[in-house]
Amino acid sequence: MALVTMKALLTQAKKEHRGVGAFSVGNMEMVKGAIQAAEELDTPIILQIAEVRLKHSPLHLMGPMMIQAAREAKVNVAVHLDHGLTMETVQKALELGFTSVMYDSSTYPFEENIARTKAVVELAAKYDATVEAELGLVGGSEDGSCDHGIRCTDPFDAKQFCERTGVDALAVAIGNAHGNYPVAPKLAFDVLEKIHRETGGLPLVLHGGSGITDEDFRQAISLGIVKVNIATASFNCLTKKASSYMKTEGPHNYFALSEAMVAGVYENVMHHIEVFNCA
Repeated sequence: MALVTMKALLTQAKKEHRGVGAFSVGNMEMVKGAIQAAEELDTPIILQIAEVRLKHSPLHLMGPMMIQAAREAKVNVAVHLDHGLTMETVQKALELGFTSVMYDSSTYPFEENIARTKAVVELAAKYDATVEAELGLVGGSEDGSCDHGIRCTDPFDAKQFCERTGVDALAVAIGNAHGNYPVAPKLAFDVLEKIHRETGGLPLVLHGGSGITDEDFRQAISLGIVKVNIATASFNCLTKKASSYMKTEGPHNYFALSEAMVAGVYENVMHHIEVFNCA
């Protein structure tokens, strides 16, 4: 279909009462697996990459591949920079053609978060790109290098934040965390319901989706979550499939290994799309 803005995907998903999967990728196989699953289920998705991953997956290489994959996909696909840490990276992503960006200022004081986010909104407007921000503290980090703890998003702060920044989507903290959960988290659905009400139906985002139960996904979507981030589960599934292949009787080769990695991501993305579509 086409490379589209994330806002367009979220607006359509809200009308259809479903969630949109935002799948983190780190190499060609992950891009291929995610797109294959989306096309098979005829469901739009978001391809995304977080700034902490750029050490292993450079933006100047991953970005053009993600964008071209979206352009040639048989479904609509948005390409998103997740957890941008610097304005330089945000601008580079926009210049490459990313249709959505997130500059994560959630660890800064409230007023500074607003100021930084407003600057991104102004910049992204020049590229007709969608902007996501985060309020509250989602536990852990994309690469497991740090953990600022969990602080649930205040519903009344969320209202003020959205009104003053003009963001298109808001990532909220309701007990969720990045990375692997030791046990399934207990999400604060009462807080989510209040945030949804106070922000006037603005699309809300659930980070740290890997490890949340299917039932909780569906309930979260019914209460205002429209975008769901999936990263760790895809990386884990890719690694598991690759490991299983390497344990088979040899000889082994790159091409079969590549197919195994694609299959791991494809299966994980398929599962989550089906869950989000049935919300």
